[in-house]
This record gives sequence, structure tokens and C-alpha cells, in this order.
Amino acid sequence: MALGKRNKVSAEFSMSSLTDIIFLLLIFFMLTSSMVQITVDLPDSDSKTVAPIDMAVQMTNGGKVTFNGNVVSLKNLEKLVAYEVRHSDNKENATLSIIAEKGVPWKDVNKVMAVAAGLKLKAIMATQARK
Repeated sequence: MALGKRNKVSAEFSMSSLTDIIFLLLIFFMLTSSMVQITVDLPDSDSKTVAPIDMAVQMTNGGKVTFNGNVVSLKNLEKLVAYEVRHSDNKENATLSIIAEKGVPWKDVNKVMAVAAGLKLKAIMATQARK
């Protein structure tokens, strides 16, 4: 009895090389996205609403940050805001107003927003009137 040879083509696809490529692309985009600095102009507004100001953070293009009129660093800002909230009469509705000059990097404004979110405060972005 003679057995015949089978010439069957395998229809399988090797996924190992595809997953390697996907991981390399993922690493590439993660590294390059952290290097890209995005500068966003903060918005102008037509609103005439005046919001209550419990605490104010002012930011300038030069990197100067002030909290309630005192110059602070972004690293110490969370401690100072937490201290102010603890000693405030309005703990439930405490509001942090962010007053940022046009051209301040958005990542710095985002850090202040993260501080407010971490302390469960309302954050209000002060805008300038449209001309």
C-alpha cells in the first residue's frame, strides 16, 4: 500500500511579527507625544458673569505663579490650597479661580486644574473680554 504525499498549503498567518510591530509603534507614539509641547491660547469670552473668588491663582508667561497675591511654585501650590481650604468658612463650595495670561503653556494650567480636582474644588478659568 502506497501512501500519497499531501501537498496542502497552510492557511495560517504568523501573528508574532505583527504584534512586535504594533508594540514598537505604540512605544514610538508614546515617546514622541511626550516630547511635543502644545501651546494653546486661553479663551476670550463675551460673558459678563462675575464668579465668586475664594482663592485665586495667577499665572504669567514668564512662569511666575501667585496664589492669593503671594509668589509660589507649582510644587507647593497643592499644599497651600489644601491649607487654605481647611481654614476656610466655605469648604463645600470653595472655588479656585485660575487667572492665566494669554500664551501660558496649557500644561501649566492643567497642573493647577489637577490640583483643584484632587482637592475636589470647583475650578473657574478667568477669561478676558473680547474686543
